[in-house]
Amino acid sequence: MDLYRYENELYKKGIINIGGVDEVGRGPLIGPVVAACVVLPKNFILEGLNDSKKLSEKKRDEFYEYIINNALAYGIGMVSAKEIDEINIYEASKKAMMLAIEEVNKKIKVGHVLIDAMPLDIDIPHTSIIKGDAKSISIAAASVVAKVTRDRLMYDLDKKYPMYEFGKHKGYPTKKHIEAINKYGLVEGYRTSYKPVKEIMER
Repeated sequence: MDLYRYENELYKKGIINIGGVDEVGRGPLIGPVVAACVVLPKNFILEGLNDSKKLSEKKRDEFYEYIINNALAYGIGMVSAKEIDEINIYEASKKAMMLAIEEVNKKIKVGHVLIDAMPLDIDIPHTSIIKGDAKSISIAAASVVAKVTRDRLMYDLDKKYPMYEFGKHKGYPTKKHIEAINKYGLVEGYRTSYKPVKEIMER
């Protein structure tokens, strides 16, 4: 897979400052959905960069540092659990992406946005790419930045509530996680519209 194909096609048209956008955290029961927008320099190369889900945590952390130190600009967008419950996870994911793009656009004029799968209502020219995090270097970079950002929030939560083991499951509904909720109850930040949380609340 040529991870530079979409970017190179845009460069050939004279378009610069291409932003890759991806989000993470649709499935977890707790915490925000997090999106990142990353604008890479034209000659950016990072061997092994791919969809963040396919990388080890150690490799993601290494890549994260390299990406944020070498990107022309990057931005993070977050939508809280409370707002996810109010507007639903699909709309929250779109909002997080738009917030990330807005943050970057304040720093650098974005010429085109490559988005992982999601159609967005934005004024900037954009292309939505199915499985974009495995097809575009910019989206792959955004996927890493979003994932590491959200994981670090889960590690912070883990320090506060070690009995839930957020550092291990990152908020996803694993057997251990559900058992911990049943035993200790709900802490702030749970998505009350999600079925496993709703069921516990209704008992």
